[in-house]
Amino acid sequence: MGTVQRGRPAAAIDVAFCFMVVGYELTGSALGDVRFGISPLNELVLSLRSWRDPGRYPLHLPWIRRTRPLHEQLDTEVLQALVSPRRWVPDFLTPQPDSPLTRFEDELPRLQRVPASTVRHDLRAAYQGDAGVPAVLRGRQAVQRVVRALEDYWRLCFAPDWPRMRAVLEADVTYRGRQIAQHGLSGMFADLSDRVRMKGDKVEVSSPSGSGWVRRADQGLTLVPTLWTSAACVPVSPAEPPTIIYLARGSATVWESAPPPAPEALAGVLGSHRAALLQRLAAPASSTELAVGLGVTPTAVNQHLRALRAAGLLVAVRHGRSVLYRRSELAEQLLTTARP
Repeated sequence: MGTVQRGRPAAAIDVAFCFMVVGYELTGSALGDVRFGISPLNELVLSLRSWRDPGRYPLHLPWIRRTRPLHEQLDTEVLQALVSPRRWVPDFLTPQPDSPLTRFEDELPRLQRVPASTVRHDLRAAYQGDAGVPAVLRGRQAVQRVVRALEDYWRLCFAPDWPRMRAVLEADVTYRGRQIAQHGLSGMFADLSDRVRMKGDKVEVSSPSGSGWVRRADQGLTLVPTLWTSAACVPVSPAEPPTIIYLARGSATVWESAPPPAPEALAGVLGSHRAALLQRLAAPASSTELAVGLGVTPTAVNQHLRALRAAGLLVAVRHGRSVLYRRSELAEQLLTTARP
């Protein structure tokens, strides 16, 4: 591919983006072209804001505390410079993802092909003028240094935990797809965020103050779950690709590993792991979601799921590429009986 796709200025994700009201008109074919995307690079870059203000990301404090000693091995001068005092980051570092299957290895090379004029423009926007751009981000070799710094940051701090993070993001996409099938687009948007609603063929993202715009989403609308924001956000410019970034469902569980307590009577019959699985399945979930929540491998979870299904305690339903599991009536009866 050529240059990186320009998405929303990441600068506005927690600040400017959320202080406006914008609308996307989904007419004609666009009404059926609401898609989801996941961007590893986007998550990596947005996580840098936790360096500047970790108190804003209490859910990620276990990860922040564990990875902070690794910063000594990184190009911290560059990485810290990528976040402005307002916690904005340059637009070219947050590409709009093409699909939920986007890989970091595919995104990083795109940065090296971003035109110099685009880099300068986005740096000026993030730092409110040339004077505010840090010296380390100036010059022809700056982008190459940024790429190397991000690659090291990914390798040391992100890659070991990315499967866990991606599992939460993918589980959210699966859940949203199920909502669309069951309740339609309007129902899905209503549950996305309290700042998002669908009125007729228009999707609105609102905030306490500011003004906005309405544009036709002729090429469809991309929804991007993230672990590193607290509200639904959209591009500042109506010329940018239609995108809504929102907090992924289940973000609070991303660093949890302890299973919930299971009734002793049921655990004595099924074993603690299988009893915990039944407890988790109060709502339908995939094996990936369950593995993340219980802190075990998907292989181990699948073994228990097969045993529970063979015993008539689970019902499995395929949804797209995922298989969702729910408790059977027999399982509900067992749980009811086992509860004190």
